Amino acid sequence: MAIKGIEKVHLKKLIKELSSYRALHTEFVTVYIPSGYNLDKIISHLNDEKGTATNIKSASTRKNVESALEKIIVHLKTYKSTPKNGLMVFAGNVASHEGKQDLRLWYFIPTSPLNQRVYRCDKNFMLDALTNYLVDETQYGLVVLDRRDAILALLKNKAIITLQRTHSEVPGKFKAGGQSAQRFARLREGAYRDHFKKVSEYMKEQFLPLGNNLKGIIIGGPGVTVNDFLNKDYITGDLKRKIIGHKDLSYTDMFGLQELLDRSEDLLHNEEIAIEKNAVQDFFQQFRDDPSKAIYGMDEVNRALEMSAIKILLVSESIDEDIVLDLEEKVIAGGSTLRLISTETREGVQLQNLGGIAAILRFPIQ
Repeated sequence: MAIKGIEKVHLKKLIKELSSYRALHTEFVTVYIPSGYNLDKIISHLNDEKGTATNIKSASTRKNVESALEKIIVHLKTYKSTPKNGLMVFAGNVASHEGKQDLRLWYFIPTSPLNQRVYRCDKNFMLDALTNYLVDETQYGLVVLDRRDAILALLKNKAIITLQRTHSEVPGKFKAGGQSAQRFARLREGAYRDHFKKVSEYMKEQFLPLGNNLKGIIIGGPGVTVNDFLNKDYITGDLKRKIIGHKDLSYTDMFGLQELLDRSEDLLHNEEIAIEKNAVQDFFQQFRDDPSKAIYGMDEVNRALEMSAIKILLVSESIDEDIVLDLEEKVIAGGSTLRLISTETREGVQLQNLGGIAAILRFPIQ
């Protein structure tokens, strides 16, 4: 599970800091403890490694390795057992000159089970698994269709990515050359069926290869059309099990995709995108109803923070990470809530256009 929100900013800062260091010798220690692994065994292993380190010829390298291992062992003894999802620990002397001592330790508790066990002593910290927690592979399939057109897309993170478009030349409702209306009706129905079969095939091609990363499929379009598509066995098996809901829409094409996303908040209510969209919409609603309790811009926000007047602070991901972390400290001190808003949604762009920062206040400020 990927890290989200303000925790993502903290993790990015940790990775940036760890990757900025390079040891003069192989003396940076990285330890990964898998979920459910016996912590006493890890401590015993590290003590063994500490004993082995006495064989290192370079006195300074030997001292740095031993010190890093001892610092990790001391840290691990503060836990009664391995945290539920495992633990990552990094330690080493980060001084840039030989003979100097600046011994530091960092740790990270994963948000989903860690399956790797690692002990590594090197010039760099091992960060691959740590970086993976920034990658969110969760995706939703979006399908918007009517009786002539369809568009397939992915909701990946918070961005809509178009995958496939299709168009059917369905005959119009008219008579020509003396042929019967019934014959045209049969032609239309046949074309509808072919169109729906094609959409179903495209869904299989685009969505099923995503496997467990596809969290669900949402379908939208005119109500009657969507019901026909879903209830006449065009979709079967694994694909049907992935469908988590459908919505009656006024639009198709790209407008339809955005409308589908807007109307699917009940299906995405536990997802970060829905939380972000609602937070920004609440700000604009407050701005319309009582503008004295809705502010935007860094100067106004800082002034409100000093007065502990902020109820909810909205900060765009486009804002510098150090500024975000500074704001977080002030928000915590004032008992407020901070929401980090991406720039990949319509609401996120609106916030970015306001300077990337806005707030709903507890009370008006002069």
